[in-house]
Amino acid sequence: MIEMNAIGLVELSSIAAGYEVGDIMLKTSEVELLLMRSICSGKFIVLVGGDVAAVRSSVEAGERTGNGCVVDAMVIPNVHKSVFPAIAGTNQVEMLEALGIVESFSVASLIEAADAAAKAARVQLIEVRLAMALGGKAFVTLTGEVAAVRSAVEAGAAVCSQRGLLVNKVVIPNPKKELLKELI
Repeated sequence: MIEMNAIGLVELSSIAAGYEVGDIMLKTSEVELLLMRSICSGKFIVLVGGDVAAVRSSVEAGERTGNGCVVDAMVIPNVHKSVFPAIAGTNQVEMLEALGIVESFSVASLIEAADAAAKAARVQLIEVRLAMALGGKAFVTLTGEVAAVRSAVEAGAAVCSQRGLLVNKVVIPNPKKELLKELI
């Protein structure tokens, strides 16, 4: 089993190039394929995990192979452990405290934002939703105490803003319980 302390992603504007990039990323380094699929707006993502050096090498090879089709890419060393289940949609939340949402134009920047949010404050990631039925956008939802959620949302939003990809950010201090059903 491959040690998973880093994740990397290449986001492409071409589905054909996406398959080629995915193949070269897996051939270049000993990484585990976490997600490889087409997403809305005709884009394609390849997400891999493994140790930091292998993930960096894999993503760099993917970017070189993408040949003009790379929309965005990222590597997160020492990724927060809650990011994996949030991407998979398997985090269980019994009750919402405050609700935070960060929305981005790019999958790569949103995963980086989710990691930054989880590291910035004591919050629980609910889900990282990646571009399906979202016009190519992505968002993260999280919960915790109001002050922690505000700090986490600011940290995540700053990551997207620095890259010019922030769509919106919201903190709802006392959400109605019905919202939880809509989130999961």
